[in-house]
Amino acid sequence: MKAALLTEIGKFEIRQIPDPKIFNDTDVLVRIKTIGVCGSDIHYYKTGKIGSQIIKFPFIIGHETGGVVELTGNKVAKVKPGQRVAVDPAVSCGHCDQCTTGRENTCRKLLFLGCPGQLQGCLCEYIVIDEKSCFPIKDTTTFEQATLSEPLAIGVYSVDRSMITLSADTAILGAGPIGMSVFHALRARGNNNVFITDKIEDRLNFAGTLNPRWSGNPDRTDIVKEISKINPLLMDVVFECSGDPRAVIQAIDLLKPGGTLVIVGITETDEISFPIHELRRKEITIINIRRQAHCTQKAIDLLEQGKINMDAMATHHFSLEEIQKAFDMVAGYKDGVMKAIISI
Repeated sequence: MKAALLTEIGKFEIRQIPDPKIFNDTDVLVRIKTIGVCGSDIHYYKTGKIGSQIIKFPFIIGHETGGVVELTGNKVAKVKPGQRVAVDPAVSCGHCDQCTTGRENTCRKLLFLGCPGQLQGCLCEYIVIDEKSCFPIKDTTTFEQATLSEPLAIGVYSVDRSMITLSADTAILGAGPIGMSVFHALRARGNNNVFITDKIEDRLNFAGTLNPRWSGNPDRTDIVKEISKINPLLMDVVFECSGDPRAVIQAIDLLKPGGTLVIVGITETDEISFPIHELRRKEITIINIRRQAHCTQKAIDLLEQGKINMDAMATHHFSLEEIQKAFDMVAGYKDGVMKAIISI
């Protein structure tokens, strides 16, 4: 099959490699149709690692995808050949202490598409994955929508974990694909008091389509001061979706006493510092988001029922042969890119 291999930092090569094979009774062979370029993919592209997850080159990255079932193992009951599917990139063991308590996203033996030392990614023509990661989609659902259900699932999970009330004053720091997924999830629930920030004007303009109560650029204005003018009591919940360590500190400044900081973004640094006395005085609750759990079907349902429309998120389209151009565009935040979609 044809595959895009990351051969060194910042460089892809298109190669022919052997087709993956079904080995287990619950395996599913999926023909890939579309892949979304995720921020975590960009971390691997720019630095070759995320924390302790270090790529051994060459390696296939990519995990946001939709496709068609080609072949199934003997005991697969969830899907059948010819069926269109969205793919949850995480495969949990189902037996450890985390899985048995409903925390499959922190499974002790978790395997994830495009994660070094775990599973080969989906920037290729075919993947083999366990049937529990395959979610049927309607014939009217596009493969792009199936692909976008992956970041949306993270947004839905983040909002669920926050335990946010409908009347809560909420800020989202970072209006990229994950920040917008959180925004869509909040809107679908009926949350209206949403403030949003980003350093990229194109993304602020994009966020404007969901009519935030206020939006601003932290490089051009004092975010805390401006939001305080509108909401003197400050925020109940802040979703940090940018991965910028400075935004984490800003989130703490924006929170009222008893507020909740939800850390969704992935930083490029291994450590960040917190103003511990401010956290203590305000008694801030911190929730870390590790991908998502039990939210893929929720995301698909929201898309298929028309409660969320993320079609506009797919701003740029590329073939697999244009992979270098796609990643350079996303890594450089060029041409107003929100989500680059690779089609095979």
